[in-house]
Amino acid sequence: MSVTHQLTLFMDVVQQGSFTKAATLHDMDNSSLSKQIKKLEATLGVQLLNRSTRSFSLTPAGEEILSQTHILLDTLNNIHSIADSYQSEPKGILRITSPVFFGQVYLQPVISQFMQTYPEVKISLSLDDKKADIIADKYDLAIRVGKLAESNLIAKKIAKTHFALIASKSFVERYGKPSTPEELVQLPAVVYSNFDVSLDQFRMSEAPGSDSFKNFKMDGNYKVSDVRMMVDAVKDGIGYALVDLFNLEHSVEETGLVPLLTDYGLSTVDTGIYAIYPHRKQTLLVSEFIKAVQDYIGTPPLWVRNMPNYKDYYR
Repeated sequence: MSVTHQLTLFMDVVQQGSFTKAATLHDMDNSSLSKQIKKLEATLGVQLLNRSTRSFSLTPAGEEILSQTHILLDTLNNIHSIADSYQSEPKGILRITSPVFFGQVYLQPVISQFMQTYPEVKISLSLDDKKADIIADKYDLAIRVGKLAESNLIAKKIAKTHFALIASKSFVERYGKPSTPEELVQLPAVVYSNFDVSLDQFRMSEAPGSDSFKNFKMDGNYKVSDVRMMVDAVKDGIGYALVDLFNLEHSVEETGLVPLLTDYGLSTVDTGIYAIYPHRKQTLLVSEFIKAVQDYIGTPPLWVRNMPNYKDYYR
């Protein structure tokens, strides 16, 4: 194994914070990876890591060599990127994981067109609202919705989130149209909830035009882990809901829904829709697919048209 490859293993051990995760990334077992790190140390003549049974730390030499390793590998990645740019078209296998609804409604049309445009591309798409471990499960690309957690992965924002509070016309006829957040949260709500997220609260201004925001807890009398079922329940008048507009397949006029409290400010709480990928997966195939998704979604995102005048709401 080359010194460059051994340095890559060393960097990944540090970045992943675990020999096990780094070994998984490279399809190795822990003992083989550990041997390669020891061989690297023998070749360089210095100890890079202080090891214990459960953890490790960088030595002073390890810190300096890690810094130079980043520079070396970034240079090599740039070389590969230049070479990729001269390829006539993307090719290879692309493994993607995505939330169910987003994959069905927004990724599938892109995949169909992408595979027709680039016949040498193979795609494996896994739909799951539970967040996958990109490294352990060997995905090249993941779509994530919400607030990003700290990680060693690369994130590219592909769209903003556009939250709204919605209810059916029959719900408003039954309960009346609330004029304040305090009135709204007294009413029954439909809440999207899965293993990773529960949309059971929102952050809204205390008064129209106010810069002071407050968290409001919803009374979720119905919780469901499927986006379509959540919206259907709202259409049936079971309760109001907090949704991102990408959850709406059709306009609010078509579906008999109405936005609530639109004169109040509604915070997105630093959320977004992101394409996530491992550091060395920034290939032509990955970058072109992300671009295809962005082009399909558009700016502003195509789903904003499902709520006319949204640009004037929740400001």
